Amino acid sequence: MIQAKGYAALSVKAPLTPFAFERRDPKDYDVVIDIKYCGICHSDIHMARNEWGSSMFPMVPGHEIAGVVSAVGSRVSRYKVGDQVGVGCFVDSCRECANCKRDLDQYCLEGNTLTYSSLERDKSSVTQGGYSNVIVVHENYVVRIPNALPLDKAAPLLCAGITLYSPLMHWKAGPGKKVAIMGLGGLGHMGVKIAAALQADVTVLSHSENKREDAMKLGAHHFVGTHYQKVFKDYANTFDLIINTVSADINMNDYFGLLKTDGTLVSVGAPEKPYAISPFPLLMQRRSYAGSAIGSIKETQEMLDFCAKHKITPEIEVITPHSVNEAYERVLKSDVRYRFVMDMARL
Repeated sequence: MIQAKGYAALSVKAPLTPFAFERRDPKDYDVVIDIKYCGICHSDIHMARNEWGSSMFPMVPGHEIAGVVSAVGSRVSRYKVGDQVGVGCFVDSCRECANCKRDLDQYCLEGNTLTYSSLERDKSSVTQGGYSNVIVVHENYVVRIPNALPLDKAAPLLCAGITLYSPLMHWKAGPGKKVAIMGLGGLGHMGVKIAAALQADVTVLSHSENKREDAMKLGAHHFVGTHYQKVFKDYANTFDLIINTVSADINMNDYFGLLKTDGTLVSVGAPEKPYAISPFPLLMQRRSYAGSAIGSIKETQEMLDFCAKHKITPEIEVITPHSVNEAYERVLKSDVRYRFVMDMARL
């Protein structure tokens, strides 16, 4: 077994503390990765505090993992020692269902194996994530990080980047399309950058007026302050696509009215409580309400290559792992522009 160390939540809502544990020795198709950086996602906080009711403890969170291959199994063909690689939100799937066979493994019909707090396929153990110094993953669920992307800035792309890239591509954001991003946080700011690179007309919808200047610097063409109820009338029937990155309780019916006929609003944020939704704003203009979860392994590789080509990286604040609990509190206060990344070499 490989001796590992990291930071873990030992119980519900407990502060994260140093934690020693074991990783499996590499099997034939496994890649051993020395973790260099790991991003902090808001979902890590939800999971560490069991706000979705599915957490298992002790828990080493982290699914925005960037590192370097240190060893490979005897039959690995995709990677070699020294390669820059990443691991995102899941590390296995059934590989046999219709979705897995269509490169939609994020929607595995049997349920995929999450990077942390998830049972391995053989039920032998619980996965532990990237707030640690090493991880072992099957080569099929590892992605290559282009040399043009610094590892610290690549880490958040493994969740925040792909979570926005996937719906923008699926709903065909591009020239001539009016795209709005709800919220300008860790997810939202990546949506602005990617949508702008796709040459869509990009608007940020935000309660935070103090983010107007940032939105424009990130590539948005317009900023709409949604703290004024009047804007929902002024911008009615405007957008082809709206992506909701907000996890707070909001009146979704107001936002449905901003869509054009046949427009779509896609939720990627996950609120604690269900939204109250009226069907009438959808019915009256044949609008659609949809959801999107991360992206496939194939799509994640495409996203990394796209970001390297277009020089897209997240705005990050690099911290030590010892600051993780303080970082959690700052995330909850929206006191980060726009993603924390832990330097795991300083574990």
